[in-house]
Amino acid sequence: MDPSNYLSTNFNNTFSIINWKYATIYEINKIIESLRTENSYGYYEIPIKILKLSAPFIISPFTYTCNKSLSSCVFPERLQYAIITPVYNKGDKLLTVNYRPISLLTSFSKIFEQLIYSRLHKHVCTNNIPVKEQYGFIINSSTEAASYDVINEILNAINNRLLGGGIFCIKIFRIQKKKKF
Repeated sequence: MDPSNYLSTNFNNTFSIINWKYATIYEINKIIESLRTENSYGYYEIPIKILKLSAPFIISPFTYTCNKSLSSCVFPERLQYAIITPVYNKGDKLLTVNYRPISLLTSFSKIFEQLIYSRLHKHVCTNNIPVKEQYGFIINSSTEAASYDVINEILNAINNRLLGGGIFCIKIFRIQKKKKF
């Protein structure tokens, strides 16, 4: 198939505008309950354990804040703060290249993230936005399914006496042996 023809026929659709459904107290409470209790507090140093304990008292105003944010399409500036901290990967601990940065978000931004994710995910699935060749970040999909489909396509081409091939980019990891002293 001609690539330009494929692109014009498959990606010519316009998708409906995202309708941000208002959050409910029940939905916010469910998200708070699902948060992992951990030691990272984020910028405001409010542990998730405290958030869970105070949920009955703050859930109504927080739901209002979430809905105000969803209706105005503005993420609250105060929730955009994060603490960036280095996390050791491997190798010499004195070399900065052996660390990766992570962002410690506030507990409240994690709730917003879940709200927005659920709405975006529903919109993407309802409008069939991912193509069938999309495997990453899709529920019930995997690298095994991608490998199976590629191998199946190549075998079908061979069986039908057609040419089949692919271009694969791989990253080779070099395993270092531990030095004995």
